[in-house]
Amino acid sequence: MDHRHSSQHPLRLLPWSTPDGRPCYLSTDGAGYLARLADRMEALQLDTGSEVLGHARDVLGGASVPADVLRFTATRLAECLSDALRVAESRGRRLGADAGGEGGAGPGAVGVG
Repeated sequence: MDHRHSSQHPLRLLPWSTPDGRPCYLSTDGAGYLARLADRMEALQLDTGSEVLGHARDVLGGASVPADVLRFTATRLAECLSDALRVAESRGRRLGADAGGEGGAGPGAVGVG
């Protein structure tokens, strides 16, 4: 099934979700305020993930690390991994759309346009 918006622009998975946790999508040609905001947010999420990974390596390199520090580190790593996977999915969909793939939204999507 082709999930293209009526304007023939594939729906872009945005790097944030609704308050109830559903994914947000944008019908865009890659230009416009929301597309640029999403690009900046993705870059920030990936930069944050790199920073958290560096801190996690420092924590894990320690001889004796308290359980609460490990738990906090694991929680932050999980959050960053979730963000990175969303960025990868969004970019992969856009690459698929550029190559003629579906590149569309999944079930339960919330459109933003």
